[in-house]
Amino acid sequence: MKDHQLKALIQVAESGSIRAAARAMNLSQSALTKALRELEDDVSAELLMRSYKGIEFTPAGNALLVRARLAHSTLDKAREEIRLLRGGAGARVAIALTPLVAATILPPVLTEFRSIYPDAALSLEEGLLTHAIPGLLEGRLDFAVALANPRDLPYEVNFELLIEVHAAPTGRHGHPLANAQTWAELKNASWVLNLSDGSLGNHLVRWLAANGIDAPANMVCCASLTLMLELMRRTDHIGFGPTALLGDSLFGAGLQQLSVTPLPPPMSLGILSLRGVPLGTSARVLAGLFARSLRR
Repeated sequence: MKDHQLKALIQVAESGSIRAAARAMNLSQSALTKALRELEDDVSAELLMRSYKGIEFTPAGNALLVRARLAHSTLDKAREEIRLLRGGAGARVAIALTPLVAATILPPVLTEFRSIYPDAALSLEEGLLTHAIPGLLEGRLDFAVALANPRDLPYEVNFELLIEVHAAPTGRHGHPLANAQTWAELKNASWVLNLSDGSLGNHLVRWLAANGIDAPANMVCCASLTLMLELMRRTDHIGFGPTALLGDSLFGAGLQQLSVTPLPPPMSLGILSLRGVPLGTSARVLAGLFARSLRR
């Protein structure tokens, strides 16, 4: 298994065809095809299927692609580390953050990080597990600060607990159910929830089921925080969000916590990184700043 063969596999995935991949790598199609066939011979498995629809990856091809991307990302980070040790500039850090972190401690953390690495290129993504875990496994992300149940994470992902996050049903100011005391009173309410893995909405629905409480019957599933907030502020839809954010003058504007009890147990928020792959110097510094700020 050689470097140029893995690069060929990655480029085919990014370009969508052998012709486009060959053009991107400044190779002939025959040379690229040869590299791919040698790679298939090396792993004793078919990696690509060629049909009238184009190129499709086999299960073996997809498995190798994930590892190939991680390997190349890790090597790129090693080269960057060496360049920085030799006096080079321009560190690169890619992270994913949950909105709770973005709305509270990101500004001061970013300011302090910039004072240490003024030339660093920083890339931010939404910290939903459905995006963060593939990003970590493929090497696109250095780390994520996100909500997660450690028991649900793949073995390859390490979780460092930072804080516990409490959440509650939330609606607009003046909501007709603002004074509701029990979950039964919310049975016919309209909800807007994110039900993706690791989300607070998913945590709520699982808790309701475990406690024999009817799940919301009238529900809008929404993965966009902006759309959720707009529905909650402008309609009678109820959401389920971190209580800490309701005190934020911007995020919590126009919203209030409903009085329902009991509430689900808190969720764990922590730093997710790839097990056995050390963070680069700049990423390690940034992760440390987040950890220190959240644990205060």
